[in-house]
Amino acid sequence: MVIKQVSLETVCGVTSVLPKNTRAEVAFAGKSNVGKSSLINGLMNRKSLARTSAQPGKTQTINFYNVNDTLYLVDLPGYGYAKVSQSEKEKWGKLIERYLHGSKQLRVVFLLVDIRHEPGENDRTMYEWICANGYEPIIIATKLDKIRRSQLSKQLKLIREGLQTRPGTQILPYSAVTKQGREEIWSVIEELCGIAQEQSPAPEASGDSR
Repeated sequence: MVIKQVSLETVCGVTSVLPKNTRAEVAFAGKSNVGKSSLINGLMNRKSLARTSAQPGKTQTINFYNVNDTLYLVDLPGYGYAKVSQSEKEKWGKLIERYLHGSKQLRVVFLLVDIRHEPGENDRTMYEWICANGYEPIIIATKLDKIRRSQLSKQLKLIREGLQTRPGTQILPYSAVTKQGREEIWSVIEELCGIAQEQSPAPEASGDSR
């Protein structure tokens, strides 16, 4: 994807009316501090358009980022932050569920997990919840730069077993530092959203043609 323009177009809280977009949407879910904002910034080639809250767990909105007037990257509230009250967690859950049920343009949900650790209870719950809402989540294993290359297969197996993923579930490793995995993620997005990959222009011929 050649990024020409991006903008934060819509911000929805627990009492907001969700937008009725006409372009494809791809959503990103993950617990606090898993690197969701860094991933979205990396996909958009921006440094800080998607901002991490100063206090983890305080982001309570669904943010819609318009990319090239072609599709939306949708940032769902983070989950699993221990200091947030149960009532707040329930509000966020209802907001996310309302979006999953209500969006007519949602094409795929990406679930982010930290590649360094076995998925926790919150990760497993979110995976099952996304599946129960009718989607087959694609897993993005963040913080790839934090492990050695020799550990990759072992950690991916740990994620599959920890989440008890459905057969055929994709897991895409990603590093916000090196941007490794960015092109693979965009390829999946383009395919699922029916977006033709933009080709680089062919070089002009040099010299006179005779």
